[in-house]
Amino acid sequence: MAKEEKEKNRYSDEELEEFRQLIIEKLAKANSDLELLTEAFTGTNDNDISDTSPTFKVLEEGSQVLSKEENSQLAARQQKFIRDLEGALVRIQNKTYGICRVTGQLISKERLRAVPHATLSIDAKNKMTKKEVRISLPPEE
Repeated sequence: MAKEEKEKNRYSDEELEEFRQLIIEKLAKANSDLELLTEAFTGTNDNDISDTSPTFKVLEEGSQVLSKEENSQLAARQQKFIRDLEGALVRIQNKTYGICRVTGQLISKERLRAVPHATLSIDAKNKMTKKEVRISLPPEE
């Protein structure tokens, strides 16, 4: 992290506006992707198995169910991503955006550009990941 970022306790209004624009772009793309995924698992795009021969219908129905389940899961992940981006916009409004929720330090601009909804600095994220790995490993004998 740059020296100037360590000394500041929040990003400037200009910096927050830069991040707001980035998040709005990502939000528009995420909503568009969600719409496509939702159409795919609700079958609203009219490409179903009703026009195929009966021989292939059973195989296609099984494949279609699996595909709908996968699309449903992808849509759920996309909805969470959208909620996270919207939460980031609220933090920008509150001028708390970019502050690590564990350390209270500024999250690096590079990380926020890559993951604009991040609420943890790289250090905090790595420490949490290491803790989770330790917790999930069986005790050594």
